[in-house]
Order: sequence, then C-alpha cells, then structure tokens
Amino acid sequence: YWPPQYVIMDGDTLKPLKIMSTRGMTVDGEYHPEPRVASIVSSEIKPEWVVNIKETGQILLVDYSDIKNLKVTTIESAKFLHDGGWDATKRYFLVAANASNKIAAVDTKEGKLAALVDTKKIPHPGRGANFTHPKFGPVWATGHLGADVVTLIGTDPEKHKDNAWKVVQEVKHVPGNLFVKTHPKSKNLWADAPQNPEKEIAESVAVWDMADLSKPKKIINVAKDSGLPETKAIRRAVHPEYSADGTEVWISLWGGKTDQSAIVVYDDKTLALKKVITDPKMITPTGKFN
Repeated sequence: YWPPQYVIMDGDTLKPLKIMSTRGMTVDGEYHPEPRVASIVSSEIKPEWVVNIKETGQILLVDYSDIKNLKVTTIESAKFLHDGGWDATKRYFLVAANASNKIAAVDTKEGKLAALVDTKKIPHPGRGANFTHPKFGPVWATGHLGADVVTLIGTDPEKHKDNAWKVVQEVKHVPGNLFVKTHPKSKNLWADAPQNPEKEIAESVAVWDMADLSKPKKIINVAKDSGLPETKAIRRAVHPEYSADGTEVWISLWGGKTDQSAIVVYDDKTLALKKVITDPKMITPTGKFN
C-alpha cells in the first residue's frame, strides 16, 4: 500500500515511466495524506485503467494513450474502496466501498458513475459473480464480511431497467464471506466463509443452484474432505476458483502456521471430491488464477 501512489510502467520491461501521487481530497472534502491504492483493472473499451483509491473514495479513469499529457477522470463514489469486478458485458465495473456498505458501479464507456448501491454490512466481492437470474435478468453477486447474505444487484439497464443498480435479492448465507464464484458453463454459485468464527462454518463452503435460489444450499466441509489431521488452528476454506473449462472448482484450505495446508478440487457438476493437493511448501495458499 505504501507509498501512496500508482506507477505507470513499460509492459515489456516493467521500467517505471510515470509516478502519480494519490494524496488529495476525500469525497467528504477533507485532505488525506496517504490514501492507499486498492484494485486496478484495465478497461475493455478504452485505453484506460480504473484505479480505485481507498480512503478518498475517488475512482480514477487513467487514460494511458499519451502519458506525457496524462488525462485522468476523477469519479466521486464512497470511501474505503476495495476490490470489485466486471458485469457480464465488461462495460460496468462494480467495486465495494466496504466500510461504507456500498457498491459503486462505474460506466467505463461514458466515463462516469452509473450508481452507488447501498448494501448490508461490509460487502466483499472479490471479483463478484455474474449470472442470469430467472426472474431479474443479469445480476452481479457479492458476499459480505459483516452480514449473513449474498447480495444480488441487477446490472442490465437496457433490457431490465427496473432492476438495474438495485439489490434485487439477498440470498441467506453466513457472515465472514470473502469470495463468491460461478462460471458461464456452470449452474452453481459457490461461496466461502473463512472469516467466520465458527469452526465448521469457516472450514466449509456453500453451493446454490442458480436456477432456483430458494432451494437449500449444499454445504461441503472442505477440511474434512481433505483428510488432513485435526489441528488446534481452524483450517479455513477460501477462494473457490473454477478451472478454465468450468468443470472443476479449486478451493484453498488454510492451515495454521505450522500445519499443512492444501488445495482441494471438486467436480462442479456432481460436487464430488476429485483431488487433494498438498506439499510442505504449500503454506496458506489463497488466490488461484488461470
């Protein structure tokens, strides 16, 4: 997080080309001496980065087409911006202002804020999850560290205008969630809860059938499936991630500092255990990407 700046680098050599300070005013009009940079994503539409400044609540659209004459659009949203992800069209970026209990939706085509959506306490989407709801149309999902729901927000202002940028449904879950995931070829929505204080909840994940979210969720105890011995420290299941083809879900299992961790692989269709990957060098694995 330190120093409070973002750096534009040469993509081939990683040589720094331009350093930009993030010091400045918050959305409340107060000066902040060291606001941190949270998530950064590249626009799918323009030569721009979406740079989220945590403490100020400012979202910067940085046009990198001419860095000698740098153009930056500053969008006011809400303080404590963190992580986020694209809607299904890759036009709108949805980012959590988690301590403000809001989701900001940025229209990267128009270069402005599309909406600021109030949610339950401390939304934490990771990248969030996109799917088409049978009733509400395209939605984006986020879990919460501080609330017992998965929140669904409508994301289609053209064909589902009445639902756009509104909380259309809250699916019952547990607090302590960090990541929700699905895949275009999957019928399932997965969610973890590694920050929950209850042992059995923290070591498990929940799976819903997206065709009917009123059906009870299925609970999978990842720690028990791993076959690893019981330890004093809770083994926390975190970050379900799909294989590229959408057939498998890989889940990290945090062990204690001196305990064995693992990555546990499930068949997405049957929810059957496929593989447990362990190694002494595998210490609290977290994010997995392909």
